[in-house]
Amino acid sequence: MSDSVPTTGTAVPGTTAQDAAGTHDASGAAARSGRRTQRRRVTLVVGVVLTASVVLLALVSLFWLPYTQQDTSGTRLEGPTGAHWLGTDKLGRDLMTQLMIGARIALAVGAGSVAIAAVLGIVIGLVAAFAWPWLDDTLSAALDVIIAFPVLLLAMLVVAVQGASLWSAILAIGLAQSAVVARLVRVLARRVLGEQFVTASRTSGTRWPGIVTGHVLPNIAPMLGVNLALQFGIAVLAEASLSYLGLGAPPPNASWGRMLQEAQGTVLTAPVGAIAPGVALVVLVLGVNFIADGLRDVADPTRRRA
Repeated sequence: MSDSVPTTGTAVPGTTAQDAAGTHDASGAAARSGRRTQRRRVTLVVGVVLTASVVLLALVSLFWLPYTQQDTSGTRLEGPTGAHWLGTDKLGRDLMTQLMIGARIALAVGAGSVAIAAVLGIVIGLVAAFAWPWLDDTLSAALDVIIAFPVLLLAMLVVAVQGASLWSAILAIGLAQSAVVARLVRVLARRVLGEQFVTASRTSGTRWPGIVTGHVLPNIAPMLGVNLALQFGIAVLAEASLSYLGLGAPPPNASWGRMLQEAQGTVLTAPVGAIAPGVALVVLVLGVNFIADGLRDVADPTRRRA
């Protein structure tokens, strides 16, 4: 009798069903990981595009504007036309001009507030991480009390004392956000200080300033950058809220929040006046949040394992 020919589906010598299943699971996990990586890249690209569109609008406003801020020559509550791309408000001012100036103010407030929050937060957080236990507990309790209050409420208190102005809004929001940054820096710094390479560095005679600049700050920078990106979006929304309440940049500064406040009475007859600044706010905040999400994927090693 002749030898039988192995049929299709016969197991390869030296392999088992468990090995085949493991190979299948590994390939499936790799495919899912690839899809997740692709989604993260798309999210980051979308965030950059959305944010860059607002930045470009603000940069153009530095060199060119369709009209001046005080120009009221247009017809009141006019719809979009060739002369006024987004129409006019109830005073006859060009909405496109106000939107472009509002982009400049939003970015200035976001960047200024984050800068203040970063400087104060890093200093206070590092002091708490390196301090004696009683001082660390005191600072942590104070930070918890400040964090318990909403950013907008703290900003309103500061603005009420300083007076309504663009600088007051930046200072108020930055001070309110510094507690959040300080708490994060403290937690991350204490985690780094517990690592063996820091212990070895201290044993070799490295002083605390060298440990901070050589080990602590480089290791906490990725996660700190993600948090600051999120704080940027929060600052933009806080400034719009302050301006809506009349506590932001005073006229003739055309803040997006002030545009929303002025357009609320004519939202049915001239909806563009409310839609345009609302869409601009959503675009900027979503763009920054998408960028922060993408940076988090880069900063977190567990998200890059695949």
